[in-house]
Amino acid sequence: MHEVNIWSEEFGAATDTPILLIMGSMSQGVLWPDEFVGRLVAGGRRVIRYDHRDTGMSDTVDFAVDPYGWDDIKNDVYRVLDTHGLESAHLVCHSAGGLLGQFIALERPERVRSLTVIGSSPLGGGEGQVILRALLGQPQPEGSLPEPAPEFVAFYRALMAAAPPEDRRAQINSMIAEQRVLHGTGLPFDEDAARRLQERIYDRARDLSAVANHRLAAAANPDFEPVGVLDQLKVPTLVIEGSHEPVKPGHGAIIAEQIPGARLMITAGMGHTLPPEVHEELAAAILLHTTE
Repeated sequence: MHEVNIWSEEFGAATDTPILLIMGSMSQGVLWPDEFVGRLVAGGRRVIRYDHRDTGMSDTVDFAVDPYGWDDIKNDVYRVLDTHGLESAHLVCHSAGGLLGQFIALERPERVRSLTVIGSSPLGGGEGQVILRALLGQPQPEGSLPEPAPEFVAFYRALMAAAPPEDRRAQINSMIAEQRVLHGTGLPFDEDAARRLQERIYDRARDLSAVANHRLAAAANPDFEPVGVLDQLKVPTLVIEGSHEPVKPGHGAIIAEQIPGARLMITAGMGHTLPPEVHEELAAAILLHTTE
């Protein structure tokens, strides 16, 4: 397997307390909003965000020639830390990024000063299978994680059956529609801001279709997540979930129950995105959690 170059950028003074932002599956680092990053920097943090492989400005991979698994996506986190000269950092993670953060905090706790997971699921909980069964209309086994909201399921069923967008405008419109569903119903949806964000995502991607390789990576490595180990996680952990989370509703409480000493914070109105209305509250909580 050839070396994959990972795009990253950092903000703030090199001497400030470091935070590494880890976004979710198939998602670019710029989904960490500039204003939110700015609040962390203003609070005295050195903030780093990056594009996963096969997203944004990081290298794209010919999966048939160079297949990879989620272990490789996880190990990219260490590479980003190393590139920025960091032996350890506070990890702030969203969605599937939270699975990576939980795994790293167990695997290499000396590299994790604290862990914050936002809109995520418990490591080893089978979240991907829960979503897949919901989309296929299959029953969930007893003890499964809560399944996504009906509007999420309906949208992705329709998306799976639809023809691919024909051009840039149609693709961006589809991305805005997806963002609207992920945004949830708790706060007003700013379509103009969504269009600016999705245009940025479209225009900075080396190959927008390459994000589908993350699904192939998950299928190639279905046993990636260890099961029943979160009670061994000793890193200070903050779990954040929106009150209107449409993808992983109630998963945050399950994470907090399983990690010793973890604190759960419910953010009013928030869904599965990071809209401006929640930046101040989230940044304040993270700054407090990462105080050294």
